[in-house]
Amino acid sequence: MNPSNDRRRPRRAGRLLALALAAGALLWQPGQAAATSTGSTPTAVQATAAHAAATVDSGFGLAATDLSDRAADLTAALPTQGVQNLLSQADKSVSSGTACATNPFGAGDGGIAPLRPAVKYCWSDDDALSKEWIPQGITGVSDAQADEYWGTKRPVITSWYDDSTACTPSGTPACADKGVRLSFLDPATGKYRHVLLAYPYYNSYGHISYRAIDIHSGGIAWYKYRLYVTDALHGLRVFDLRDILDLDPDRHPATNNSTPDGLTSDVQDNGKVGRQSNVWYSYGYRYVLPQAASYDFVSAQHNSSAGTCESNGAPKASYLSVDRSSSPPQLIMGEYCTTDSTHPGNGRIGALPVDDADGSLLSAADGLVSAVGTYALPVKQVQGASRYAGRWYLNQSHRYSDASLWRAAVGSDGVLAVTGGEIRTAVGAEDMYYEHGQATGAAPLLWSQSEHRADINDPSCATTDPTPCGRVIYAHRVSDILTQP
Repeated sequence: MNPSNDRRRPRRAGRLLALALAAGALLWQPGQAAATSTGSTPTAVQATAAHAAATVDSGFGLAATDLSDRAADLTAALPTQGVQNLLSQADKSVSSGTACATNPFGAGDGGIAPLRPAVKYCWSDDDALSKEWIPQGITGVSDAQADEYWGTKRPVITSWYDDSTACTPSGTPACADKGVRLSFLDPATGKYRHVLLAYPYYNSYGHISYRAIDIHSGGIAWYKYRLYVTDALHGLRVFDLRDILDLDPDRHPATNNSTPDGLTSDVQDNGKVGRQSNVWYSYGYRYVLPQAASYDFVSAQHNSSAGTCESNGAPKASYLSVDRSSSPPQLIMGEYCTTDSTHPGNGRIGALPVDDADGSLLSAADGLVSAVGTYALPVKQVQGASRYAGRWYLNQSHRYSDASLWRAAVGSDGVLAVTGGEIRTAVGAEDMYYEHGQATGAAPLLWSQSEHRADINDPSCATTDPTPCGRVIYAHRVSDILTQP
């Protein structure tokens, strides 16, 4: 597949669900031990018994719901834009190197120096200090494409959720809960652009429209044309990156654009969204990405929005990543869990198989996507996880102190356990993205981002504190991680 033209392909109605139901399965096989790679050179991990040992109740089963017909109606009504063109017209800039003053790594707690990143980017001030928008998930083109390029670009994508309670003045239309937005970053130029996520629906007149998606978006994963976003208590939402709607194609936001459906679009009004009185709105964003599908947990959900986790039933979908060393690739999905006397468990993590023959659906049998391996997490409060060549990496949060980066592996007993010592990393470390470099020859990088703004009202975030807060996108060299004690 060559995305260099970024053009949307026509799709048949119901295609996603039909393929998901028809795809062959990679089923969980209890009792089989998981192999790990201990060599210095990554090797492919087969999606069979090698990652099939399950030490916990799974509950990770998912069933697909197709929304591609709705998304197609929106792309017929509004113009679309490809990722490359979106990046070439990006309107915001990150800073890097010495120009990036934000430092959520600090000197370290208790004199323990954190591992310094090989790459660090700082957002523009309005995003870096925003009380309304909180960064969470991260993924990139190394997840999406085998050649690690999207045409000529090598984008990184992050997600943010809207904490509308922090918006001022509260209760005004401009402070409506806008749900989730993505930031598409081109590291080569330092430019980025926001895109609003939206749920497509038919209004009371039978017209296609869309509304905000009010979820935490703790994890995202990009594979080929599809972007997966975690919906904590429900499963995964799926978006097709060929469906990015452009509400201001002439690049004159002060003037409404005519749309293919004979209406107009308005990107000046930041208090409205969707089709209203024959005008398309987007909370002031130029780009909108409509949901194309979902994968919903089929087991009963016993969890709530509380930090603790139940040990059975459907898990929380807290974070997400892609393991491209598996054959076929897998999505790694796990839970963020605190503990108390009645909830001692650290949470669960599992791998979901991708149907690589189609190009980005999950593998299913009789309509059910089954995990090929589920494990109990060896530490609590995990905010992000990644796996490559049998090695696992976990970000453990400690509120406004340096996060802990743990290495782990599945032993011959089928248990996921910590290997090596604790590594300290950025305050507020979140989701993970593994840039493997197999096609580019670049050194593998483990990406993440930090969530807390530098001016948060807490003494632990003060610039004089050994571990100050601050929002950055950063990456550690995997070689630096593996050489730590």
